[in-house]
Amino acid sequence: MQPENMSWTCRDFRLLGIIGSMKSIAEFSLNKLQPVFLCAVASLGSFAAEFPNAAATDPWTAAQTVKPAQLVVELQQEKDPHVLVIYVGVRTLYNGAHIPGAVFYGSGSTEQGINELKKYAASLPKNSDIVLYCGCCPLEKCPNLRPAFQALKEMGFARLRALILPTSFNADWVDKGYPVQKGG
Repeated sequence: MQPENMSWTCRDFRLLGIIGSMKSIAEFSLNKLQPVFLCAVASLGSFAAEFPNAAATDPWTAAQTVKPAQLVVELQQEKDPHVLVIYVGVRTLYNGAHIPGAVFYGSGSTEQGINELKKYAASLPKNSDIVLYCGCCPLEKCPNLRPAFQALKEMGFARLRALILPTSFNADWVDKGYPVQKGG
């Protein structure tokens, strides 16, 4: 059912005496919409104040992230143990191009993929330096990285990080000239 003010007809406007000019209609519309807009903004503000972490859906903290340029430097360093990079997207994209040395053990968006990832991770020391990444799509919409990160976090990996690729692997890694490896 529509609210009363949403189902007005031209006859209703004439009866109200505001059809005289386009300026009157615009003023009327703005005057009617302004309180609705202000109420919506106030409601969002109240919600945000009451639930400050409502939008925080990432299972990692800022300290558990790494940016592409920083990871490139780490990968070039001779350190033991070397950082372990795990790709958690879909195999097709991994085969197309991935970070050199990265391994693939299943997509983070499927139960089978998470099980394969956990099986592999069970063989690793809990203090392994692990970086997970996907890059299949914009990070905010990625169906793979968060479940994979959460699964390894729950397994007790203390040095677990997420590679932050805001747009995609192609835009945030390949197009910037960082090294890639092709094939599986």
